[in-house]
Amino acid sequence: MAELGLITIGSEIIHMSTIFFILIGCLAGFVAGKIMRGGGFGFIVNSILGIIGGVVGGWLLNLLNISWGGLIGQLGTSVIGAIAILAIASLFNKKGNS
Repeated sequence: MAELGLITIGSEIIHMSTIFFILIGCLAGFVAGKIMRGGGFGFIVNSILGIIGGVVGGWLLNLLNISWGGLIGQLGTSVIGAIAILAIASLFNKKGNS
């Protein structure tokens, strides 16, 4: 029995929205790394920060009462959150920038 939006891997069912959330977060981390001065922390760390940034961006925009819809809106929200996370993380990772 097939259901829309679900992928079966072994005995686990993964919702497509979870996969899209991760993919958008990775793309947002990559874009945020390109926007930030210094390029961020590399693809893998930027991708992880992008995934976390999706949550942070949603929270930040919710505080400002801003709501974007669709794929572009999700990407924009994630990029904003990833930039915020990268900016905070770069404060703690000063490699000889004294």
